[in-house]
Amino acid sequence: MNRFTLELLFQIIGVGSASGLIYNHDHLNIISDNSSYFYEYGVKSSSLKRHPLLENPSENIAKKIKPDFEAITSYADTLYLFGSGSTANRSKMIKVNAQSKEVISVTDISDLYAAMQTFAELNAENFNIEGVAYNGKSWYFFNRGNGATGKNIVFTIEGKNLVDDFNIIFSELKLPKIKGVRSGFTDAILVGDKLYFLAAAEDTSSTYNDGAVLGSLIGRIDIEKMKIDFTKKITDSHKFEGLTLYSDSDQEISFLLCEDNDTEQLQADIYQLRLKK
Repeated sequence: MNRFTLELLFQIIGVGSASGLIYNHDHLNIISDNSSYFYEYGVKSSSLKRHPLLENPSENIAKKIKPDFEAITSYADTLYLFGSGSTANRSKMIKVNAQSKEVISVTDISDLYAAMQTFAELNAENFNIEGVAYNGKSWYFFNRGNGATGKNIVFTIEGKNLVDDFNIIFSELKLPKIKGVRSGFTDAILVGDKLYFLAAAEDTSSTYNDGAVLGSLIGRIDIEKMKIDFTKKITDSHKFEGLTLYSDSDQEISFLLCEDNDTEQLQADIYQLRLKK
């Protein structure tokens, strides 16, 4: 998978700091890390709908109090949205009906996040969930290693629920450096028995403070071996934080990516990444 093309496909006005997306039947479901709205964009109609996730929803929420939704995944007719866990107020899981877009439940999963940190010997300053994938049995949580210890970790969670009945396995993976800085997970999705992931490098050693963007890469993990199959740098200047499957054929796999611009501008740039098989 050495050959790839990356192009700006379209722009969505009204969504800022896009951090995750799911494509389904010409619709994009989008989350933002500084908003308490959930966005639904019609690709053909160019229409945008906002759905509140919490009481008194707002956009461009101050950094200290934002819920920081960084990960979105789906299974059957349910969407699952997750806070990053990088601060105490960022530990919510929200279940959303995929059809009606109504909130089913809001759950505090801080105990799960605390258990992850304990098992992997991570302190709060090095914990930052940026991607989640789910296959109906196993959850895969991706910790971005942009803290001082630089630990990129995939947590595999199984059990009856994510509150008080779960088992944790974790695998620490070494990602490539970009311009001398170790890259860190920014999103991941499940395609068959493989986990495709994005990773970005920033000139910072903090999970809280942003730094200069040095580039992004895509990679793939074999679930059974929990080993990286390949990585490929796709840009020197963009920080991609959202990844969703767009199309898949025998010759090519295509993804949609969103870029977190780390500004208050309500505009989301959506890119198409095509990889030759």
